[in-house]
Amino acid sequence: MAESSPPKQTSTINPYKFLKIKLNPDGSLTRTPILPTVPPSSDPTTSPPQPSLSKDITLNSTAKTSIRLYIPHPPPPTKLPLILYFHGGGFILYHSSTSIFHQSCSEFAAQTPAVVASVDYRLSPEHRLPAAYDDAVESLLWLKSQAENPNESDPWISHHVDFNNCFLMGNSAGANIAYFAGLRALDLDLSPITIRGLILNSIFFSGVQRTQSELRLVNDRILPLPAGDLLWSLSLPEGADRDHVYCNPTVMDRVYGEKIGRLPRCFVNGYGGDPLVDKQKELVKILKARGVHVVEWFCEDGFHAVEFFDRSKARDLVDNVRKFVATRQSSL
Repeated sequence: MAESSPPKQTSTINPYKFLKIKLNPDGSLTRTPILPTVPPSSDPTTSPPQPSLSKDITLNSTAKTSIRLYIPHPPPPTKLPLILYFHGGGFILYHSSTSIFHQSCSEFAAQTPAVVASVDYRLSPEHRLPAAYDDAVESLLWLKSQAENPNESDPWISHHVDFNNCFLMGNSAGANIAYFAGLRALDLDLSPITIRGLILNSIFFSGVQRTQSELRLVNDRILPLPAGDLLWSLSLPEGADRDHVYCNPTVMDRVYGEKIGRLPRCFVNGYGGDPLVDKQKELVKILKARGVHVVEWFCEDGFHAVEFFDRSKARDLVDNVRKFVATRQSSL
């Protein structure tokens, strides 16, 4: 997708300094915390009243994965949809307890309303892809077991979740995880769970060939090109380039083919000031060509992760997700 006269691709940004990480000799990362983590809050008597309550549940003690669960406070009397959520961070940063994702999930739970289960998956490069996809599948199987064993399941889930109305959602790299979790779910018997849709916000894709939006925003203040390249080099399988199936939607289309058409409806949210926007639109074209029902929302005046900085964009995203969740159509 080259321009007739593309901008010169130059950047003086050091991606390690930009991301505040250091690569250690053993291949692990030293991460300097950029954002604080916050504990869950399950006490309904807290003052002032909270819009939602939260608590942590172990997913896999060996892998050290967990789920932060959210319910509206007070919960409505009817059963609620469930949103299985995957946080962003380029596959290498952050947790479900990171402040911005905690607050976002709390708002989605309160305003959709829904039960939100935010997965704290394993990070790269210590656990390169497909480890995060494996953790996503494990979270789906955990949800299936919760539905099958109501007497043993968490009461927040057994009392409040409509298992026939579940969604996979993610932000940035988390949207990538949600997408591949949706593809993997096609091969699983998740009954009595029904996945009604995928909610893909600012999905993280790329490719070896630069897009116009990547070249135009080479020094983007949120996701400059060198940082994006480093994220992929640290998260893709060893020796893979950005034309790997996990990264490039066009390659993914060739690999998965008609299987993509079996996905449930998808909500794709993106912004014109995001270096990833061209790849996000590429995904929308692929989904539509395969017959997937797509609800797309591209706003020209936003940027990558804008909803964490701009309250009006955050409200727009919540409103669009609420409308998408409220619409019952095809399922997986």
